[in-house]
Amino acid sequence: MPLTKPRNSSHKPYFASPIPLEHNLISPTLRDCGPPVNLPNSITLVRILSIPVLIWVLSSSRFTSANGEKEIIAAALFIAASITDGIDGFLARRRGQITTMGMLLDPLADKLLIAAAFVTLVQFNPRLVPAWIAVVIIGREFLVSGLRSIAASEGFTIEASDLGKLKMFVQIVSVVAVILDHHWQQFAVYGSRVVSIDWIARFAMWVMVGLSLVSAGDYFYGFWSKIDRHVIKRKRRAFILSRRKKRDVAAI
Repeated sequence: MPLTKPRNSSHKPYFASPIPLEHNLISPTLRDCGPPVNLPNSITLVRILSIPVLIWVLSSSRFTSANGEKEIIAAALFIAASITDGIDGFLARRRGQITTMGMLLDPLADKLLIAAAFVTLVQFNPRLVPAWIAVVIIGREFLVSGLRSIAASEGFTIEASDLGKLKMFVQIVSVVAVILDHHWQQFAVYGSRVVSIDWIARFAMWVMVGLSLVSAGDYFYGFWSKIDRHVIKRKRRAFILSRRKKRDVAAI
């Protein structure tokens, strides 16, 4: 690239760039990316905003449990929020709108929804959701989040396992069943036949606890060894480089 010097020798020399000014001022990466709040991200934000509404419905005296009004509204709200978890991911992949904001908000919204639901259910229906179950579920989410953070810092990506997806489905069933059990322990479906919501809630809760522990162990076993080997290899490389630097200094 030619070096051009102005007539006034007091000014510093500058490089004449063949690229137009507008291309220098606007980065191609920033120019090509879409708006950060697109349709999938908007759906994720709606899921996050539904969390305080769910807590308010379950905790407030505004809705009564006499006719099951509170339980129906809370269950419908939780189901709708859970469905959006699959919709935003599908739309992001289908429309090519996978953004950094979406990758950050989507798992955060899932964990906030589950944590808020179980913390509230400890007060709403303690007969089925004792405090230790909420601690196990929320602790599992923190463990997986920690593993994902370590993996991301080392250049790895932790995909959702089949156990994790099954656990999420059982969580939805268990939360809805526990909410409905607060008013209906049995539900008539056809004639004299009844469905025991209490039995479904208890069974789903124990299955969910088991899946949470097993899937957490699966995440830990499957990724920690690989990430740990990568960290050890990187430290060894840094140690070798530092030894070479010291050897070069000594040679000088």
